[in-house]
Amino acid sequence: MKYENAQNILPEYIVQLIQEYIEGGYLYIPIKYDNKKVWGENTLTKDILKKRNKEIFNKYNEGISIKKLAQNYYLSEHSIRRIIRQQKNI
Repeated sequence: MKYENAQNILPEYIVQLIQEYIEGGYLYIPIKYDNKKVWGENTLTKDILKKRNKEIFNKYNEGISIKKLAQNYYLSEHSIRRIIRQQKNI
């Protein structure tokens, strides 16, 4: 999120209208609903986690214990179980 001075981008009459509600403060203007992106869409994080989860599931199927997977991936045993359960449903 980038800070913009309203006086530099908005017509004066709109600035005056906004000043009736808030003056000298910060105002967050959300993006249009149509422009919203899904979590992870701008980065590779979603793909990285999907690959990691498949890897965890494959290692579990090869016989590696939940406890060992939790240690190797720095996750809780509960998280490993959740990942395995989700991967089974795919």
